[in-house]
Amino acid sequence: MAAGDPIIIIKKIKKSHEGGVHHGGAWKVAYADFVTAMMAFFLLLWLLNATTQAQKQGISDYFAPASVSRSTSGSGAILGGTTMTKEGALNERGQPVRLPLPTSDDVVIDPSPDDAEVLRRMPEVDGPNDQAPEQAADASKGAPPGKEGAKDPSTLSEKDVDKIVRDREEKLFSQAEHELRQAISTSPDLKKLAENLLIDQTPEGLRIQIVDQDHISMFALGSAVPNPETRKLLAEVARVVAKLPNRIAVSGHTDATPYSASSTYTNWELSTDRAQASRRMLVEDGLPAERIQRVMGKADREPLIANDPTSPRNRRISIVLLRESVADSNPAP
Repeated sequence: MAAGDPIIIIKKIKKSHEGGVHHGGAWKVAYADFVTAMMAFFLLLWLLNATTQAQKQGISDYFAPASVSRSTSGSGAILGGTTMTKEGALNERGQPVRLPLPTSDDVVIDPSPDDAEVLRRMPEVDGPNDQAPEQAADASKGAPPGKEGAKDPSTLSEKDVDKIVRDREEKLFSQAEHELRQAISTSPDLKKLAENLLIDQTPEGLRIQIVDQDHISMFALGSAVPNPETRKLLAEVARVVAKLPNRIAVSGHTDATPYSASSTYTNWELSTDRAQASRRMLVEDGLPAERIQRVMGKADREPLIANDPTSPRNRRISIVLLRESVADSNPAP
């Protein structure tokens, strides 16, 4: 640098933020909370507009159940200050809890025939926890749940209970008939025997008949030896009827064609032997032997085709699922 050149001085100034205003990101958190709240608000408006009144009531009941407890003592919550265990100290860890029985305002009982039968036969029980009359106050002999005019199942008359049991049997019989027909129609081996199977309901119960046709016989002619098709058909019948609790009557029938006059073997023996053979096959295929109420042979005394006593359709095996009232009036010896 020459002697006459000016002197250049560079001054660096360091700025300090101390005492100044610092802008952070706190506003972003507040803004995010605001946006979230607005989104929840508009979602609530959309839900209120998209749901029906019944759905709104269901949501309301979910968050504020009205029928769990009617007690106003204690905290007023679900248990209402009550305990699920017996009063007093807990004797041991893991002691089973005992929930309070619901009242008739909380639950409606629609008695099934099995329940009604139990109520009819069970003795009255006295005790501090005996709340059966209060629980079942809204149950009636056929009224749907929640209907007015219901009454205690224990007050049902014998006629009312019998009607409930009979309606239950009708439903079970219809289901059994449908299942059996469906099984026959879907089986390649049994489909051709559909016409050999007759199913109807009689005053005695559900009657399943295996009948002969012109060219298809269930047993060898004049014999109690079953054909292979008969064994398959009876196995399917046993599978279906084994699911029901009803007792069973088996009877054999023949046509009016007689044996020779010199024979000591008649249609009475033949019909009885065929009924016994059918009973044995049913038991072998899974039907409990104790459910057999009676086995009999009726020869040609109850023809299926009355105007043609020699018709092959008169030769048949009849399997009847007895109604409870019939089975009780004719107990097994």
